[in-house]
Amino acid sequence: MIEVRGLVKRYGLKPVLRGLTFEAGDGEFVALIGPNGAGKTTFLRILTSLARPTAGLVSIAGLPIPGGESQVRRLLGVVAHQPMLYGDLTAAENLRFFGRMYGLPDLERRLTEVLALVGLTRVADELVRAFSRGMQQRLAIGRAILHRPQVLLLDEPHTGLDQEAAVMLDRLLSEVAVEGRTVVMTSHDIGRAHRLADRVDVLSRGELVASLPVATTSLAQLTSTYQQVTRV
Repeated sequence: MIEVRGLVKRYGLKPVLRGLTFEAGDGEFVALIGPNGAGKTTFLRILTSLARPTAGLVSIAGLPIPGGESQVRRLLGVVAHQPMLYGDLTAAENLRFFGRMYGLPDLERRLTEVLALVGLTRVADELVRAFSRGMQQRLAIGRAILHRPQVLLLDEPHTGLDQEAAVMLDRLLSEVAVEGRTVVMTSHDIGRAHRLADRVDVLSRGELVASLPVATTSLAQLTSTYQQVTRV
């Protein structure tokens, strides 16, 4: 579903990604972990076509980036550091707006379903600008899954969530994985990455330095490997 070969990204003379090669199969859940500055967010920005690669090959569902952005974006659900919501609209109005952009035929039913999934039914008609950071993050997650995307790209999605909301998101991600969607999630939480993902990849200084299948890697082994390969 996602294929990356020799990906390079520079900002001026500063290299951020250094010849990165990465794959995520159809229905696979991959967690990307790494220290600050490893290139995780830059990598996801390229996958979402918000940043252009300096060199290398990137494709999603066989569609090239750059080149096939308009088609690729319809396949994606994205949760970024910014919630990308309209503060002067209610929670329901935000989802309705994005649902119309995607041309959802069952929009009202799906809107109600998603608000329940992210625990915002009771505040569906309240303005988003009055929401807490955690509530906005919940709604951003609802926006990302609204159109049933084939691929979910999540950049530190648990940031700003209280414990209840974090548990809700873990449950939701588990359900999404069972449905066969491809998920790529960046995280600083090694335990959560190990618990949710099929595979954990470690980025360090713009390079993929380890790729560990969860089925055959204990949390202790993952933690030890992470400490070794990210040691400066």
